[in-house]
Amino acid sequence: MKRYLITAALVLGANSVWAQQAVPQAADDHSAHHPSTAAAAAQATDFPEGEVRKVDKAAGKITLRHGEIKSLDMPPMTMAFAVADAAMLEQVKPGDKVRFRAADQGGKLTITQIETAN
Repeated sequence: MKRYLITAALVLGANSVWAQQAVPQAADDHSAHHPSTAAAAAQATDFPEGEVRKVDKAAGKITLRHGEIKSLDMPPMTMAFAVADAAMLEQVKPGDKVRFRAADQGGKLTITQIETAN
């Protein structure tokens, strides 16, 4: 009986030490409770570079050869993006070096901001 009580006390004591260490870490990790905050922070710093390969005004798309887009977990590649604003189609031409932001808007990869890089 004494051995059982000692074992139970050790197990409970270890659990309470673990709980004391785990709770402060969880309290400090606000992104665990607000995943959209973490995603917004990642997108705010994600401004990859690319090169305009094609501007398709009729389809409302810009084809870019781009670097990694961390916010979309996308490796470097060449692909066509829709644009959030048709005015973007007038801002760039094939061969332009650009920096841009892209987002998944309803399953459609869309350029939300674009600027020429110097």
